[in-house]
Amino acid sequence: MELDENLLRFMFLCGDLKKVKRKGWVERGIPNVESVADHSHRMAIFALLLGTKTKANRNRCIMMALVHDLAECLVGDITPSDGVSKEEKHSREKSAMRHITDMVPCKEMRDEIMDLWEEYESGVSLEAQLVKDIDKFEMIAQAYQYERESGVRGKLQDFFDSTEDKFRTDSIRKWSTSLRNIRDKND
Repeated sequence: MELDENLLRFMFLCGDLKKVKRKGWVERGIPNVESVADHSHRMAIFALLLGTKTKANRNRCIMMALVHDLAECLVGDITPSDGVSKEEKHSREKSAMRHITDMVPCKEMRDEIMDLWEEYESGVSLEAQLVKDIDKFEMIAQAYQYERESGVRGKLQDFFDSTEDKFRTDSIRKWSTSLRNIRDKND
């Protein structure tokens, strides 16, 4: 694929995710919070760490992790505190994804990015379930990291509470249990 102005605009939009701060952390007053790009990158690394012991297509999980929040470069990080319904959030993000992917000159690549995003949103496939679990796990891993860095244990307990019993896949459920045990042990 050759680099043209549209593809460059797409690349710049993807780069804008480095400027979009994760709103949940900002609302909690955490200094120097991660960006959406930081979050997506670590999710992709976590998907890589799944190894070959999962029946899921690991490469598809990595790609899905990379594009799952791509719409946020246009719509921002919409959180429950914004009072936006799930349907409205999905509609905004789908419209943004169409706009974003329209910049990709190769139809096959455009379709692949959109398909990955829609698969993630639907949450039906094993890969989508894993990546949704990784999304939640990355959030609590980040919460634990912020707690350790700030020295204030429990400050972000609501993030842990919001994911309690929400993991659908065995591998990420085990990671969550281990993380919670490590957090409790270091209390």
